[in-house]
Amino acid sequence: MRKLAYLVGLFALVGLPAVAQESRSKDLSLEYSYIRANPSTAGFPNFDANGGTASFAFNPRSWYGIAGEFGDYHVGQFGGTSIDTNLITYMAGPRFYFHHFGRFTPFAQELFGAAHSSSVGFGIPGSRNSFAMALGAGVDVPLKSHWSVRLGPVDYLLTEFPETTAAAGRKTQNNLRVSGGVRWRF
Repeated sequence: MRKLAYLVGLFALVGLPAVAQESRSKDLSLEYSYIRANPSTAGFPNFDANGGTASFAFNPRSWYGIAGEFGDYHVGQFGGTSIDTNLITYMAGPRFYFHHFGRFTPFAQELFGAAHSSSVGFGIPGSRNSFAMALGAGVDVPLKSHWSVRLGPVDYLLTEFPETTAAAGRKTQNNLRVSGGVRWRF
């Protein structure tokens, strides 16, 4: 009986690295991103920002990952005024994959971090920092081998920049972010 227990234990130990290799993966994605910014101060018009997003995810399981994301966006027009503002986001959080579909893989994510606005961001000159959160979902469509087309994520992007110098405390901006690009899984 003892030999059988050792034999089962040996097979379990030998098989663990193979199971771990199949379930663990990493992915890198590069995406174009569009933000429709929605300031909360009355009289401030909505405006557009264009830019890019890069994300890295470590997936300890095939259905779950921990993602880190960096985004850089440029605002050229605010109302009818030409401005030169950049918005940078740094966020991380969980990402869930749903592999129950044949030709595509939907995913959902919830990211938390910070945002940085330079120049005349949200009506205030200078640089500002803010809390940022993105909650959304997208779809990965496989191309070949380890490459996929990433449609989305489409995110609710929350930032909390003070919008006017007279404002006491922070204001909340409820923004829409739409992204798309390529993903490489390794």
